[in-house]
Amino acid sequence: MNPPTDLKEFQQQYGELITSHMVGTVQNLSMPSILKEAMTYSLQAGGKRIRPILLLATIKAFNKNPMLGLNVASSLEMIHTYSLIHDDLPAMDDDDLRRGKPTNHKMFGEAMAILAGDGLLTYSFQIIAEDMELSSNMKIKLIALLAKCAGPQGMVGGQVADIEGENKQLSVKELENIHVHKTGKLLTFSVLAGGIISQATDEELGYLEQFAYHIGLAFQIQDDILDIEGSEEMIGKPVGSDESKHKSTYPRLLMIKGAKEKLHFHLDEALTSLNHLTVDSSLLSEIAQLIVVRNH
Repeated sequence: MNPPTDLKEFQQQYGELITSHMVGTVQNLSMPSILKEAMTYSLQAGGKRIRPILLLATIKAFNKNPMLGLNVASSLEMIHTYSLIHDDLPAMDDDDLRRGKPTNHKMFGEAMAILAGDGLLTYSFQIIAEDMELSSNMKIKLIALLAKCAGPQGMVGGQVADIEGENKQLSVKELENIHVHKTGKLLTFSVLAGGIISQATDEELGYLEQFAYHIGLAFQIQDDILDIEGSEEMIGKPVGSDESKHKSTYPRLLMIKGAKEKLHFHLDEALTSLNHLTVDSSLLSEIAQLIVVRNH
């Protein structure tokens, strides 16, 4: 497969491939049929696939075959999907819609939704461990990094801080700390995993991490803006949910104008980080800019 250079084509080609690969691997597992159905339902629900696309685009930037990262990219998207299933539960965000469709617990009940998320989380590490294209040393690095980024030091810890921050007036620094962990750490894994698979140097990994840090914050700021300016039809869930839960958001703390200024600051910093690399970072640059202009 010849990887396209245009981001739209790259997203379409690899987005479809990632979905079919995830669904195919889950369908081949031996498990209760209802669990398989619940896991597959959320994997097929669509989405931007920004994290796996970012991982594969990083590999391409280093002039390597993106297919080397297919299993790791699929694993990452499974973890992201599990987090959404659990976030939507009544005990968490209590959402009825995800990507324009009924949430997993609305389709299969709360118990099965929890188990579907558990299944996706645990199976994701098995996928990396069994990847025949990667060396044992590389797989250990990737599994350790993914566990750190997805676990209590990363996404899960960020989710806890987000819950504890409800109905409180947070500072911008406190809000950034939440989102660096809740949203940013998986995006950091996306970029660093692509670098690890591409055998990037420590210096290159440092610039990739800076890039990921800034696009992670830009991603969340744009999410906050869309919660105010977007439409349910475009973003696939009710708008204004953050306000109704009395959450601190960038627009709430900085007003819309200030939030948009912060958004473009992080975009500029992300692009500056890429400029330090001597690789073809054109796709990574396009992804960063897409994060800022997206409407869903």
